[in-house]
Amino acid sequence: MNVNLTPQLEELVRAKVATGMYNSASEVVRDALRLMAQNDHAQSIKLEQLRQEIQLGLNSGESSKWDAASFKQQARINADCS
Repeated sequence: MNVNLTPQLEELVRAKVATGMYNSASEVVRDALRLMAQNDHAQSIKLEQLRQEIQLGLNSGESSKWDAASFKQQARINADCS
C-alpha cells in the first residue's frame, strides 16, 4: 500500500522517527492509525451514552413550564428553610 501525505504530515512523520521513538515511518503511521481507532471507539461509546441519556429524558414524562422568577423565589424559600 502506498500513501501520499501532505508535506506537513510528511515532515511530522520524519520528525517522529528522528526522535528515536519510532524506527520507521510505517511505525508512526501504524501508531497514528491505532490512536485514531481508539478515538473512534471512545467517540462511539460517548455517542451511545448520550443517546441513552436522551432516551431517559424522553421517557421521564411530560415537561412542565417554569419561569426564572418562580424558580428563584422557590430557591429562596428553600434556602430560608435550611
